[in-house]
Amino acid sequence: MSNKRESNRHREWRRFWESASGLWRGLSAWRIWLLCASLVAIVALQLYVQFRLNYWNRDFFDALESRNPEHLRTQAILLVPLGGASVVLAATSVWGRMTMQRKWREWLANSLIDYWVGNDQYSRLALIQGDQKIIPEYRIAEDARIATDAPIDLALGLVSSLLTAAIFIQVLWNVGGDASFAIFGYELWIPGYLVGSVAFYSILVTVAMILVGSPLTRIVQIKNQTEAELITAAHLVRDIGEGVIPKRQEAEAMQGLRQALRNVLSQWRRLCWLLVHTTLVSQGNTLLAPIVGLVLCSPKFLAGTMTLGELTQAAAAFTLVQGSFNWLVDNYGRLADWFSSLERVGRLLLSLDELNHEFSSAAREKTSIPVESVTPL
Repeated sequence: MSNKRESNRHREWRRFWESASGLWRGLSAWRIWLLCASLVAIVALQLYVQFRLNYWNRDFFDALESRNPEHLRTQAILLVPLGGASVVLAATSVWGRMTMQRKWREWLANSLIDYWVGNDQYSRLALIQGDQKIIPEYRIAEDARIATDAPIDLALGLVSSLLTAAIFIQVLWNVGGDASFAIFGYELWIPGYLVGSVAFYSILVTVAMILVGSPLTRIVQIKNQTEAELITAAHLVRDIGEGVIPKRQEAEAMQGLRQALRNVLSQWRRLCWLLVHTTLVSQGNTLLAPIVGLVLCSPKFLAGTMTLGELTQAAAAFTLVQGSFNWLVDNYGRLADWFSSLERVGRLLLSLDELNHEFSSAAREKTSIPVESVTPL
């Protein structure tokens, strides 16, 4: 059963990308690729500003430690352009990201609508029933939105995480330096101990999130399906009120509506408890990561081999690198939403493919000449 489910998922993923990637191909695709390249450039500039702010943080606290008012004034003036650049780049990034998401959603939704109504397929789609009802309205309106919004957010976040790790690992290595410990009379020397520590800590958090959140994709998918069925049940009651469906079906329709609502609430309860568990991991990590960085740096600070500015700089870099390593932890819920919507859109496309194949076969049969109608010579 699980092998069949995995096979179906692969078919749905493949069919989704076969259709959705159309925006990124063809003669007019250069516009979307240009916007994509601009967003990557903005991400790189944001990281450069963040890198400069990290060193500003070191210099500011060193000025505080040395009680140097002139140095403090210099850092206060420097903060103005750095802060302004950070705000402008963040606003530009939001505009570019949402523009790309809107363009992709527009392209995919129009493609789905054209395919759905073509050859009268929208009126025949209800005849195809699998283990779940096919509700194209919800998939075009909601699932297509998530399926195009999420990958752009996730891709930009991943690029940012990779660049952050590459930049701030050097900060950790240079500022943290090496560490030596005496264990059972033996001297243990660890080069770049902050880098190894952040990698080990991130692996622990990621493994914990995977173990806790592994059922999330399936639960989100079932929840979205029950939401769609609730909308359909409500539409049925409305049709009875407008006289489209006979009044005698009202009791059955109301019973179906209330059952659909119970199903939705039941799935939300399951989702709630799973999100409680994943939040324990993610929120615990949010609180612990800065503290772990400070604790690891404090022995050098107390020994006088690290200044206050270097302590705060290293702790901030530790948090940034740990956050980039734990990209999966921070985006686990979003990934689950995306996988669920991607599969549902893919399933709709496969169902329409089946109807289109039947239509094409019927058309060929009508145009072919029966063998018995040919007069023998």
